[in-house]
Amino acid sequence: MSAIIGSKKIDFSEEQGMLLDVAREFVKDKSPGSEVRKLLESEAGFSEPVWQELVDLGWTGINLPESVGGSGLGIAALIPVVESMGKGLMGTPLVSTVLAAELIRRAGGIAEEDVLEDISGGCAATVAYLDGSDWGGTNTGVSVDADGVLSGSKFMVPDAAQATWIAVVGSDAAGDAVVALVAGSDVTAQAQASHALIDLTKRASTLDFTGVKAQRVLSGDKVASAIRDYLLIGALLTAAEAVGSTSACLAGIVDYLKTRKQFGKLIGSFQALKHPTVDIYVGMEHSRSLVYHASSEIDDGPLSTEAEVACRMAKAKASDTIQYAGDRSVQFHGGFGFTWECDSSLFIRRAAWSQQQFGDAMHHRKRLAPLLLDA
Repeated sequence: MSAIIGSKKIDFSEEQGMLLDVAREFVKDKSPGSEVRKLLESEAGFSEPVWQELVDLGWTGINLPESVGGSGLGIAALIPVVESMGKGLMGTPLVSTVLAAELIRRAGGIAEEDVLEDISGGCAATVAYLDGSDWGGTNTGVSVDADGVLSGSKFMVPDAAQATWIAVVGSDAAGDAVVALVAGSDVTAQAQASHALIDLTKRASTLDFTGVKAQRVLSGDKVASAIRDYLLIGALLTAAEAVGSTSACLAGIVDYLKTRKQFGKLIGSFQALKHPTVDIYVGMEHSRSLVYHASSEIDDGPLSTEAEVACRMAKAKASDTIQYAGDRSVQFHGGFGFTWECDSSLFIRRAAWSQQQFGDAMHHRKRLAPLLLDA
């Protein structure tokens, strides 16, 4: 117990520092506000040329070993990249692709070298996990028969339309959890139904896999652990993205407080606005510390209890903070804050999406309690 509560490790490597500098400049250049708004109504939700530039930078393989064309830097090195993308509200399939690679690598291993090489080389991938809307459910409703043929649907599959590979979480005839690797091209357009998401920078679909034959099926003792780790790493990356978005939201608030006048005074001079702004800043820095702490606890093996605690704490805090920041941004901007033209609308939408993705704050606190209190 003391080891968990007393863990304060935060490593910030030279590689993370370099990636942070590169990612900040890249996102600033490629994802200004005008570009974000232009892509909101597009089918893909992101720029293909920018995605290719991102692939050329090697970001799709940062977490993967050098044997499959990756950089071998692990998940920790991705945190500054994802945080920077969150700050620019940049919509790409990067997070979905990274999480698919982690699930495949952890559930299968070196035998999936060809798939991991595809992903490292820039082929988008995703994980089909949810059976419905409950992140706390078993979500193994898709069945896989002895011939590798699937039956059933998956809900809210992120970036499904762009995925070359789809890792489908399901179960075999014995009821054991498996991960079926499906080629994206094997899922017909008729079997895909896109969702209208509150965050318009994101894309997701319901996919019907009935009758689709998997390219291969990953089974065995490692699968359950890999699924657990996928959920925790997914929560962490969502938290990192939320921290970046909170930072941009806070910058917009501060800029408005320093320029808008009411009753002959800058509204930033009013304590009723100062205090919540400081609360956002403190919450953001707290969330960032928790995110980098959690990334320091993750390695190539199954996640430890300390890593699980850290990931859940980061997601709970980051979810609450961005939700508060988005709400205050709308309120502080007054009537304008409720309009489509105000960027506050983008941040409060991102907050609603971040809160639910990989479980909300209550979901994670409920699971933290027995870990921290020996309940």
